[in-house]
Amino acid sequence: MIQIEAATVSKLILHRINTEDDTLQLSNAMFHFDDAEQEAALNKIFLKPFVNNATTLEFKHDINLDLNVLFTLSKAIYNDEDFIANSKNICKHLQAVSKHPNIKSGDVFVLQFDDIILNNNMYKGIGIYKIENKETFIETSGKKDVALSFKKGIGSKRLDKACLILFTDEPYTIFLIDNVSGETDYWQNEFVKIGFKKDNINNTNQYLSLTKNFITQQYPEDFETTKADQIDLLNRSVEYFKTHETFEKAGFEQEVLHHENLINSFQKFNKEYAKENEFELTDGFEISAQAVKKQARVFKSVLKLDKNFHVYIHGNRELIEQGIDADGRKYYKLYFENEA
Repeated sequence: MIQIEAATVSKLILHRINTEDDTLQLSNAMFHFDDAEQEAALNKIFLKPFVNNATTLEFKHDINLDLNVLFTLSKAIYNDEDFIANSKNICKHLQAVSKHPNIKSGDVFVLQFDDIILNNNMYKGIGIYKIENKETFIETSGKKDVALSFKKGIGSKRLDKACLILFTDEPYTIFLIDNVSGETDYWQNEFVKIGFKKDNINNTNQYLSLTKNFITQQYPEDFETTKADQIDLLNRSVEYFKTHETFEKAGFEQEVLHHENLINSFQKFNKEYAKENEFELTDGFEISAQAVKKQARVFKSVLKLDKNFHVYIHGNRELIEQGIDADGRKYYKLYFENEA
């Protein structure tokens, strides 16, 4: 999604929020690093987790975008206003929305980046991270007498909560991580306040999700079908997105769904899906290959038969037949030319 090979960290500051006594520890100075190894470590920890993130978001507010606190503070940093003061205000804003009793204390990092690539363009950005859980690691030392000690710190495996804001056209482009969202959704709904960005990435994601949900949920309700039929339709849907550079709704319906009744059912489901997910689906857009690659992983092409067999269906649906024998046992008949 994003490319970080040329990215650099220009500013970094660390604060801490204590939810137990509702206090803040605010720093008055930025952290300075002076070698490539440290910068590479920072990029690995704070940028690499976003590389495979295929959902683009943007700031929103129900009344006026300027009333979105984090948008206003981010914009101030982008306009080269006081970084330290604005990072403190970001932490204060986080404290103000951290009222749920299950919200944990944590370290709050604010970083400013240069030269992050998105869609072949370079952008400045800021990253905001709340680290609630630290990893245990072993540190070795000593030249003559080797020693080791156990310490807790921040690694690159998993970030608890993070948002990366790229300064594209307003309302900017946001990538979000929330790996501790079971207790409360304050990070995305109150701290950042986001909505889906209306771009080709989300158009691709939304139509793939819509199609998958339709085939697995609505299709078997409206029509007499089998699991093999569902898998075949899932395969044809993914194949359309893999082999076309642009999506055209009418063409997709004719090429993948074929039948008028099935198309009508899909169109009705389409409207309900858009309303429930508060996302306006467009009838035509450029397909995002990266979004297809990620989404295709959840389009299951495996037919599971009791606990005995898993049948992988990748191609011609006509080469598999379903039936019931004289004893009432269900069976599938497979036709093939070569055995591997």
